[in-house]
Amino acid sequence: MKLLIFGYGYSARFLLDQMQPAQGCVRVTTRSPEKAAKLAAEGLTARVFPGTDMAEDIAWASHILITAGPEDGTDPVLTHARDAIAAHAKRLDWVGYLSTTGVYGDHGGAWVDETTPLAPSGERGRARVTAEAAWMALGRDHGLRVHIFRLAGIYGPGRAPFEKLRDGTAHRIIKPGQVFSRIHVDDIAQVLIASMNRPDPGAIYNVCDDDPAPPQDVIAHAAMLLRVPQPPDIPFHQAKLSPMAASFYAESKRVDNQRIKRDLGVRLRYPDYRAGLAAILAGESQK
Repeated sequence: MKLLIFGYGYSARFLLDQMQPAQGCVRVTTRSPEKAAKLAAEGLTARVFPGTDMAEDIAWASHILITAGPEDGTDPVLTHARDAIAAHAKRLDWVGYLSTTGVYGDHGGAWVDETTPLAPSGERGRARVTAEAAWMALGRDHGLRVHIFRLAGIYGPGRAPFEKLRDGTAHRIIKPGQVFSRIHVDDIAQVLIASMNRPDPGAIYNVCDDDPAPPQDVIAHAAMLLRVPQPPDIPFHQAKLSPMAASFYAESKRVDNQRIKRDLGVRLRYPDYRAGLAAILAGESQK
């Protein structure tokens, strides 16, 4: 396998940790020349993108993973590398695009699955719907073996409530009826590896755990694990949220994950936030 990753961030790093690829079998992109130099010093072949002609890297690859999100409403990989990918489509074994469960929009806490009509409520979700459709069209038109992964809220080491609880900045924002689905970053990695091992061009997968839950319950459980006081409850209408956080609270749904289990044989390592948070805290104590 020769893997090209557009957008080397949090999820991609954990993917490579699980894959343990041979030296020289992975190439990645980053927007920062400084980060590219740092990654090169760590032994990764890194390109600055956009800004680098990726045609040679695309010709080299057997697998491509796109983690980079839309910029100004458009997909940067399609904008800058569509023709090169189309030219090599039939020799690529697998292409994966990381999308979001935000494409479903708000369902008032009801369940959604991969057949649910897409009705995003914000610009970010609409940009993802557009990008998904464009990748699928590239697959139909050129025989590209595209797979779409709709990720729920990502958490994992370094992205858990513990630090905010320790420094006193965590809050329990209460919005009646609000539920989110989540996914531990290690389980994202195992889903992607399972798909690479069982390609199914055109497939769409929800990537989430078994237990959609109110966000305040997650904070409460993390506080219990740390043995610190519960943060105060803040009614949603009084909360001072960033535009990103507000967009999450604008949508409530429970996301079904049966397809990754049935079609890919995935057995989640962390089927709920309780298991995931316990593992993160245990990992911190071992450092």
